[in-house]
Amino acid sequence: MHDKRIGRFGQIKIYIGKCFRSFLNEKGWKSLITTLIVAVILSWVIGGNTFKVFENTRSGAFAMICGCIWTGLFNSIQSICRERQIIKREHRTGLHISSYVVAHLIYEFVLCVAEAVILTGVFDLFRTFPKDGILFGWTGLEFLISFTLVIFCADALGIMISCIVKTQNAAMTVMPFVLIIQLVMSGMMFKLPEKADGVKELTISKWGLTSICCTADVTKLPTAKEIAMQQEGSAVSIPSTQAEIETMEQYKKEYKASTSNILQCWGVLGGYSVLYGALGILFLKLVDKDKR
Repeated sequence: MHDKRIGRFGQIKIYIGKCFRSFLNEKGWKSLITTLIVAVILSWVIGGNTFKVFENTRSGAFAMICGCIWTGLFNSIQSICRERQIIKREHRTGLHISSYVVAHLIYEFVLCVAEAVILTGVFDLFRTFPKDGILFGWTGLEFLISFTLVIFCADALGIMISCIVKTQNAAMTVMPFVLIIQLVMSGMMFKLPEKADGVKELTISKWGLTSICCTADVTKLPTAKEIAMQQEGSAVSIPSTQAEIETMEQYKKEYKASTSNILQCWGVLGGYSVLYGALGILFLKLVDKDKR
């Protein structure tokens, strides 16, 4: 039961402490081991041409971002719904829903930073990052920021979903559909129809992929076709179709290694995180209407 004299900030402090105690008591550190395993597997799968060849770097960056999204969603998609009955009871005795959700977001952000550090360290160990970044001298710092924002954005999306659904089973049923949307609608695996092309702007994967490709300066890397020409010693250019030329021009614009481009990616990811958190608060305030 909550003392109604405790303000919102006081409740945030209380619930942050509860989250970290749960992390220790329920051996939440195991999630960090899972992140380490995922990072090692991805580093092995993406291959040695990552950050060396255009196509390999783009697909490798997409694999990294998918790993980040999976990690973020898995962190939080059951965190709220499993306590729904407790929240309902405590809300009637003075709990501020906004304090509860914000406390979880703060705790999850700390966890996301730790997971991003693991991912960055493993990726740099097995697939050495390029030397020069856009904003910093070491690209690893830019990758760390991008990984953190992608994981946290996915984490905030998981919290929003967890605020909407009423059971853990429902949350885990929704999770695969969310992942599929992130994979398919990002425009990486399939070329989207023109009418659906704008949908990718709403995906976490699109902005995460763009931020990684910007930092890696992927448009300056040789394509597989160019490397094949060099190996054959051909002085004659292999003709490209009009579609290939237009696609490459689009990539050069989308993945341009510029300060404004990467800051836009980070800003959008941060904005989506705030939006998901705010929507989660609004949906969870309806908890008193539960029939159960």
